[in-house]
Amino acid sequence: MIRYATIGTNFVVNWFLEAAKKCEGLHYCAAYSRNVEKAREYAAQWGADRYTDSLTELAEAEDVDAVYIASPNSLHFEQAALMLTHGKHVLCEKTVTSNRRELERLLGIADEKGLVFMEAMRSAFIPAFGLIGDNLNKLGTIRRVSLQYAKYSSRYDKFRAGVVENAFDPRFSNGALMDIGVYCVHMLVKLFGRPERVTADAVFLENGVDGAGTILASYKGMQAELLYSKITTNRCPCQIQGEEATMVIEGDLTNPSRIVIWYRNGEEEILTPEGREDTMLPEVREWLRLMEGGETAATHNQFSLMEMEVMDEARRQMGIVYPADREELWKRY
Repeated sequence: MIRYATIGTNFVVNWFLEAAKKCEGLHYCAAYSRNVEKAREYAAQWGADRYTDSLTELAEAEDVDAVYIASPNSLHFEQAALMLTHGKHVLCEKTVTSNRRELERLLGIADEKGLVFMEAMRSAFIPAFGLIGDNLNKLGTIRRVSLQYAKYSSRYDKFRAGVVENAFDPRFSNGALMDIGVYCVHMLVKLFGRPERVTADAVFLENGVDGAGTILASYKGMQAELLYSKITTNRCPCQIQGEEATMVIEGDLTNPSRIVIWYRNGEEEILTPEGREDTMLPEVREWLRLMEGGETAATHNQFSLMEMEVMDEARRQMGIVYPADREELWKRY
């Protein structure tokens, strides 16, 4: 039995806990929040054995084997490093760290300690993603990829009213790229590998945060465009265009409703993903499998490393620098 704790009390943690309930090998041991009253209420609501507002206490707890982290992006590195150095497995929400150097250091610690560290990129584990990858060979030579994820954020209304929450605050390593564009980047590198070069641009809001952006990724014989936004909503499906057929990915990029392959002769093939009702469960099951089997998450982490490399370069071109980049937190561990 893997005894786990959670860091964070937002709706994403709720999703995680719902999924964890369906995994017999997991037991909810402790809930953490910097607000002790919120931690107490959350532990009572979800049935945790106890609660705490001390990260040090959580890291040193002998009855905690693993930790799920869903705090603001800028806090991921230090919280994960603290847990890993104290022998805890870690599942860390996307975007996993503020930059690639932080991720490399965390993976180094995990390797030294023989622990599982993995990015919680739920869209990479759902059945729909497997359908996409398994059917790419039907398209022939792939020439163009268009991945779009634009979703008007409910927090943007507050932003327009003068209330800046974490999602629109670059101090927390946040913005459209880190919050929503990361899904496009991760899917791209997992399907097609590291691009030869990227070109990036962004739309900035009054406080300097990126509200939307575009990344053009170049491969030998293929181009990919990534369009993402937190201030508009897209209605066009994603496409992967090959010389023999085009794959159209309908619905939300993180949870496609249908995949249609249109062949050059006019025929179509419809693929309907299963398990759309619980997108968090597959990644939680994989995390548990790796921990129980004494394995590493290297197979998955290679794509997180590529993801961070692409995003670091995109941010460099867009002029997006976070406090975490200047502070070089990775040097502390």
